[in-house]
Amino acid sequence: MAWVWLTIAGLLEVVWATAMKYSEGFTRLGWSALTLVAMLASFGLLAMAMKQLPLGTAYGVWTGIGAVGSVIVGILFLGEPRDLLRLLFVAMILGGIIGLKLTSGR
Repeated sequence: MAWVWLTIAGLLEVVWATAMKYSEGFTRLGWSALTLVAMLASFGLLAMAMKQLPLGTAYGVWTGIGAVGSVIVGILFLGEPRDLLRLLFVAMILGGIIGLKLTSGR
């Protein structure tokens, strides 16, 4: 179950990072509220996952999901660059996430 909590926590990291972008420096109330709620939920689920998973694995996977997801959101919805080199580096992060999962022993 720890991996389920961790995955949801990582996806919520994408939500709060995206909402923070749309909050325009916390000047838009709805987006600001979504940022804070998603942050709390994300941290809470990360904490639950860390009860069973090693620190480095849990934190690395959580930040990796957030980073990859945020890049994808940026490319698909915010007009951010999608050049080959950038996608290669995102693939490397994804490889790291998979590697951490495979070597976690859980």
